Amino acid sequence: MEQRVYILRHGTTEWSLTGQHTSRTDIPLTVEGELRARQAGQTLTALRPASPVTVLCSPRKRAQRTADLAGLADVMTEPLLVEWDYGDYEGLTTDQIRETVPDWTVWSHPCPGGETASNIATRADDLLARVRGADTDVVLVGHGHFSRCLIARWLNLPIASGVHFALDAAGITVLGHDRGVPQIQRSNIPAWQQG
Repeated sequence: MEQRVYILRHGTTEWSLTGQHTSRTDIPLTVEGELRARQAGQTLTALRPASPVTVLCSPRKRAQRTADLAGLADVMTEPLLVEWDYGDYEGLTTDQIRETVPDWTVWSHPCPGGETASNIATRADDLLARVRGADTDVVLVGHGHFSRCLIARWLNLPIASGVHFALDAAGITVLGHDRGVPQIQRSNIPAWQQG
């Protein structure tokens, strides 16, 4: 059986609710974010076969807490999983940025003082090389924009193609292969909710 990669975005934070770009700022999960992280763990359990798995997690508290609440064991901190560094745009919403840079998106414009799309592509490719070298399935616990970049690079697409992939807070995307060809097997699965 070919390797699968499970991408779990961290649960909701105050800034993800307001649409503020959050990279280096270590924002905690909201109460709702903690609930969804627990439910995401149940979803992962339902999706994954009962086999060994390698778990890598961003060093940011919101991702670490999500991994913990999801019940993931033997979590290894992976610095390559941090969110896109937005530089001067940290903490700003897209609407605020567009007051000075019309039509700005992270996918189409630079982030002054932050990472470039080229930086992100290199980081994503380095992480995916490590993932492909694992002899188990892999769970990656990280962030919205960078996770969407990982999906694009898994498919050998440019970073800007990440705009086409949704990944909500506590959402899960499953990457795999079809006879050796990289594919998205499931996309943006919401955390399982009781009731």
